[in-house]
Amino acid sequence: MYERRPDPRQGTAERGRSINLAMSERGLDALRRIGLADAVMADALPMRGRMVHPVRGPLDFQSYSLDGDRAINSISRGALNHALLDAAEAAGTVEIRFDHQLVDIDLDSGPPMSMTFDTPSGKALADAEVVLGADGSGSAVRGQLLGAGALDEHLDFLDYGYKELHIPALHIPGEHGEFALDPAALHIWPRGSSMMIALPNPDHSFTCTLFWPNGGPGCFAALSSPAAIERHFRREYPDFVPLAPTLVEDYQHNPVGLLGTVHAAPWHAGGRIGVLGDAAHAIVPFYGQGANCAFEDVVELDRCLDETDDAWDLALPLFEERRRANTEAIAAMALENFVEMRDRVASPIYRLAKRFEHGLERALPGVYRSRYELVSFTTTPYAEVRRRVRQQHTALGVLAALFLVPVVTKLARIDTQKGRRR
Repeated sequence: MYERRPDPRQGTAERGRSINLAMSERGLDALRRIGLADAVMADALPMRGRMVHPVRGPLDFQSYSLDGDRAINSISRGALNHALLDAAEAAGTVEIRFDHQLVDIDLDSGPPMSMTFDTPSGKALADAEVVLGADGSGSAVRGQLLGAGALDEHLDFLDYGYKELHIPALHIPGEHGEFALDPAALHIWPRGSSMMIALPNPDHSFTCTLFWPNGGPGCFAALSSPAAIERHFRREYPDFVPLAPTLVEDYQHNPVGLLGTVHAAPWHAGGRIGVLGDAAHAIVPFYGQGANCAFEDVVELDRCLDETDDAWDLALPLFEERRRANTEAIAAMALENFVEMRDRVASPIYRLAKRFEHGLERALPGVYRSRYELVSFTTTPYAEVRRRVRQQHTALGVLAALFLVPVVTKLARIDTQKGRRR
């Protein structure tokens, strides 16, 4: 395995780039298959719902599941990486080479293919029968395929960016122990055109992330001085300010990250080089499914290899055939969930709709299941989730019409009779 960065276990994480991950059933299913679920989840914190922070008024907890017994799990990106690296090394069959930045793959060579890396000590060469790029949304492997004309890509960026902030642990235990906020919830400050979220960490701190527009009066660049930063946060996030002593420093020094969706096709070339995870289909983070989807990719690729007797030239196209519709479905649902988190969760109508949905789940167990439940707490294929939810909404629409038409007809008849009397 070749990794561009240094060994993260030997140093500190890149500042402002550690958005927590929300590990749910799809990721856990993959980890269970290789006996790593317990190790990876040792430091995870279960979040059983959203805690909505309005500008004014009481907090509003919204359970993720019908009975509040299911949770997504907050885990730091660093903790996950460390656990996986340790397990790979312990397997005894994996050699990891850090500080190796891929700069060239000779697609016409071999087999094996020839690769060139930049390292601190100069150029390094390597050969491989099969190359898999699991190197993120800015994938160097995908870039090599793109440069060789072996695939096409489209990057669909949001007009939003993200910036990380920090809530430290309390020195004196309070209502939630040493946590400044309830650690059993994903905290969200919805503000219409923008929002902030906070996820708990095992050290009792919270990793907070702002999602703001890239331009206009509400953008990151609009706040340029310490006074302006404090003034804005006291107005828009009044309960956050007392919890964040490094607010101004974090805001001024942490970078603004990009948010977008990667569309690439095909995901493989020549039967011996391919991409998966974010390298093939990066999505926006608003459903907490990026890592879960990538882990599910690995499960499916492993299944394809089993079915083809480890014939990579057959397994790679089969993998894409089975996964593409699902990754496109979760990409669309992640964008839809951004609108829900940013604009709707604080609405009384939204809360009423959620109570109605939970009522349907209770009245029709196993028949009606919410989209969030299917995405986060099952391994139902994403494309099937999308189809099922549409069918459920269509059925509800029909039932509503069947109920309303007689009522409206009766009211119209009564109104007509009253008119005749007059």
